[in-house]
Amino acid sequence: MLALIQRVSEARVSVDGHVVGAIGPGLLALVAVEPGDDEARFRRMAERLLGYRVFADDGGRMNRSLADTGGGLLLVSQFTLAADTRSGMRPSFTTAAAPDEAERGFNRLVAICREKHPPGVETGRFGAHMVVGLVNDGPVTFLLRA
Repeated sequence: MLALIQRVSEARVSVDGHVVGAIGPGLLALVAVEPGDDEARFRRMAERLLGYRVFADDGGRMNRSLADTGGGLLLVSQFTLAADTRSGMRPSFTTAAAPDEAERGFNRLVAICREKHPPGVETGRFGAHMVVGLVNDGPVTFLLRA
């Protein structure tokens, strides 16, 4: 499982011109499920998303997590993150989970995050053509693996 996280001042995702998920300050996470991802990986990724220290403390150092700040979390499924781009001029998606497996895994991650993050978790729409808008704060971007 992979997640490209970005610290944001705000972020939103739209489908067919309608906003389906939006947050203020917090994290936008583009998430890819890989073949064989299991409950342990979903739980580990949720732990990392909520606990990764990317927010500034009073001294300006990245010492605070989403759990500490109570910020928003916007999870967006993005299978292209798992693409194999090591050769050629076209990505291969054999390293991404099949759609049914990916949807189950993504939904499980969402459920765990919602259980552990009372301030709220927003999402895009799995399998839809989504338009993601964000204001990256920093910019701060990290690739997490679980």
